[in-house]
Amino acid sequence: MIGHGFMGAAHSQGWRVAPRFFDLPRDPEMAVVVGRNPETVTASAGRWGWRESATDWRDVVARDDIDVVDIVTPGDTHAEIAIAALAAGKHVLCEKPLANTVEEAQAMEHAAAEAAGRGIRSMVGFTYRRVPAATFARDLVASGRLGRIRQVRAEYLQDWLMDADAPLTWRLQKEHAGSGALGDIGAHAVDLTEFITGQQVTSVSGVVETLVHERPLLSEGVGLSGTATSQRGAVTVDDVALFTGRLDSGALASFEATRFRTGRKNALRIEISGSEGALAFDLERLNELEFYDATQPALEQGFRRILVTEHGHPYLAAWWPPGHVLGYEHGFSHQVRDFVVAVDEGVGPRPSFADGLHVQRVLDAVQRSSAASGLWTPVGG
Repeated sequence: MIGHGFMGAAHSQGWRVAPRFFDLPRDPEMAVVVGRNPETVTASAGRWGWRESATDWRDVVARDDIDVVDIVTPGDTHAEIAIAALAAGKHVLCEKPLANTVEEAQAMEHAAAEAAGRGIRSMVGFTYRRVPAATFARDLVASGRLGRIRQVRAEYLQDWLMDADAPLTWRLQKEHAGSGALGDIGAHAVDLTEFITGQQVTSVSGVVETLVHERPLLSEGVGLSGTATSQRGAVTVDDVALFTGRLDSGALASFEATRFRTGRKNALRIEISGSEGALAFDLERLNELEFYDATQPALEQGFRRILVTEHGHPYLAAWWPPGHVLGYEHGFSHQVRDFVVAVDEGVGPRPSFADGLHVQRVLDAVQRSSAASGLWTPVGG
């Protein structure tokens, strides 16, 4: 695993726990974790269960005893690492968004397609697909329970940047993060919408906005760990993204991604309305799904709560008795399960690098639309 910050902890949990609950066809060995700082990466290895640590990812990618490379670094390094790993014959799991630019994502997708011809697999870490309630929502739509999809509302709401004096980290710098709320959390809203509906966004009209333009620098360098200083640096990414999208069926979707929605901590919310029903999912209530059956008699209609914890629900047979809820970290175990099974069966896991490239094109279209005062902009056009 290359990188060992917040996502490093989450991915490590997935690699460690999945083999103990799922009957995997291959047993993952947590061989080595890579980071720039030898002291902190050594500590992470011991804390999370990695056999050893290293500071040069190129040396690790070239090792014969490594079969899988898991990339959890900032977006500006995804392309170089993933392309090198695929060329070295390693299966690759890469955190989202796939890259910082469409050009980088295209290069990654090309490398993945070439590697697939040699039996090498790759996947993007849009982990919220693996929340059982979200997967079950996909199954309900696919089975026709909502009829023709007419409208979608998707939003990812956080408030961790509300303090204008919060320090300038790498997530607020375009050269490292690519974009702000749009790519960091808006990418999840786009991917989950497409995953549940089975449709793709084809055009967008939107606006992106930076609300706080300067923040305190950190003592150990801009974008790195350290203590905030009295000096300030420029925020070069968006804080809020609002856009409308059209799906390939003609249905309309509205999207919001913000890290300034006061009081909302991690609210990834999606509501899908169809000709025969509707459903709603909220990550802050991730074991639940709201479902509306419009085919029922008028006097019996209304949204009802489905507790998605039965063993017949996606992934749940491996876990606890019904009603014993899961948490945020379980999605990463499900991700490992699906990735390992796909590699063993010799099939392409989803979401693929091609899926990640498409989301990158949606993000790019939103930015181009905003620059053109909200002009409707085709995805990839």
